[in-house]
Amino acid sequence: MSDDALTELTRRAQNLDAEHAGTDRRDAFELPDGVIYLDGNSLGALSVAAREATRDAVERQWGKQLIRAWNESAWWTAPERVGDRIAALLGAPGGSVVVGDSTTVSLYKAVHAAARLRPNRRVVLTDPDSFPTDVHVTRGVCEQLGLTLELVSPGEAVTRLQGSNDVALAAYSHVDYRTGELWDLAAITAAAHDAGALACWDLCHSAGVVEVGLADGGADFAVGCGYKYLSGGPGAPAFLYVAPEHLSEFTNPILGWNGHATPFAMSPDHVPAEGITRARVGTPPVLGIAALEGALTAYDGLSVSDVRRRSLSLTGFFVECLDGLGIDLPVVTPRDDRRGSQVSLRHPDAYAVVQALIARGVIGDFREPDIVRLGFAPLYLSHEDVLAAAVHVRDVITGREFEREEFRSRATVT
Repeated sequence: MSDDALTELTRRAQNLDAEHAGTDRRDAFELPDGVIYLDGNSLGALSVAAREATRDAVERQWGKQLIRAWNESAWWTAPERVGDRIAALLGAPGGSVVVGDSTTVSLYKAVHAAARLRPNRRVVLTDPDSFPTDVHVTRGVCEQLGLTLELVSPGEAVTRLQGSNDVALAAYSHVDYRTGELWDLAAITAAAHDAGALACWDLCHSAGVVEVGLADGGADFAVGCGYKYLSGGPGAPAFLYVAPEHLSEFTNPILGWNGHATPFAMSPDHVPAEGITRARVGTPPVLGIAALEGALTAYDGLSVSDVRRRSLSLTGFFVECLDGLGIDLPVVTPRDDRRGSQVSLRHPDAYAVVQALIARGVIGDFREPDIVRLGFAPLYLSHEDVLAAAVHVRDVITGREFEREEFRSRATVT
């Protein structure tokens, strides 16, 4: 590559950063010097506000208020309060989202409840290439309820649904976790509804970086984690969305006292609470919710549409840099707007490539069998970061650094 070409990419990066300056929230996050963090799609960077919110929850609320904090610091209502903040990012109405459980537990509740809402239908559709827990959970519910699980890709879902009268639920991921492909939530949901079925969406890789449009898209249920682009911290509580029209008939398959209409009556009989509160189960993870609530302040004053524009610009510019630098790696992620906020590359030694990049300070991750997965958290990445990362990719590939032995030994977490 000529010096002129690199100079032109540098100029482009600077101009794009100026264009998107209004969505730059880098100062809201703690990032180590010398690191280009491209794994926000797996674990978001530490939010300054999340750190301070957690400190306050531990030192002042727990430390000084003790049990009074359930009332004085509104611990009890935090699952719905933080749920409303997430709802605004998802294009969902207030009172339709609650946080507190893991994505796995939330998905279990959603799939089980959806099947109960369509008792005369015996088939559930899901993507065989979804994140494994989605397939595991959905299969488990089907086995428990005597339903049939059909593994149908999102690209084939509309065709399978047309004219069918046996499908109870279509459960899909909004963004493919390996390739980054963004699926058409509204179209698949409409096809499900036309067939008399319901639709449930996993938003783990789209919440906070894609205009999800749950209400406009007609989704019946949705789940997602709080520790990726939302930066709520490792193991942050997940969220569950139930469309308002289903709330009165939503049956929680895990009956716990937090979902009771009068939890402190200590009644042995379970009467479900009104609204989204009935989706709660046990005592919520207060410290995790506090961190997530703090992290969400990074979105204050921003529209998801502007964040999405920045995301598309970052990922699109990265692909442009790959092309301009002459990096001959297959780009698995769609080059048009049908992508989330990641770019996935294919290489036969993908794991070693990722380790070589990490050694250079460019942190991404690996997914089987041969995917170099790079996630672009738009709030704290710049276009200049993107260009620098692409140069590192070029140097790792052309210098065959991935062949070094220290990069080939696999750790537990990849």
